[in-house]
Amino acid sequence: MSGEALRTATVEVSDADLPLHCPMAKTPLWSAHPRVFLQFGASGEAGVQQAKCPYCGTIYLRRGGHAAAH
Repeated sequence: MSGEALRTATVEVSDADLPLHCPMAKTPLWSAHPRVFLQFGASGEAGVQQAKCPYCGTIYLRRGGHAAAH
C-alpha cells in the first residue's frame, strides 16, 4: 500500500434514490460487491441522515429526508 490514506467514499442521495442499496446502479462493475439494502439512521446534525455500507464502507447522506417506513 502506498503512503496515501485510504479514503471512504461519501455519496449524497435523495428520495429518488430510495430504496437505497449499495452498490448503486452507476457503480462500475469492477468495484461491485453483493447488493445490500441500507436503512438510514436517525437525523444527525442539520437534519442529515446517514447510512454506511458494511461491504465497502461507502457513506450515504440524505439531507432533509423523512424516515421511510419499511
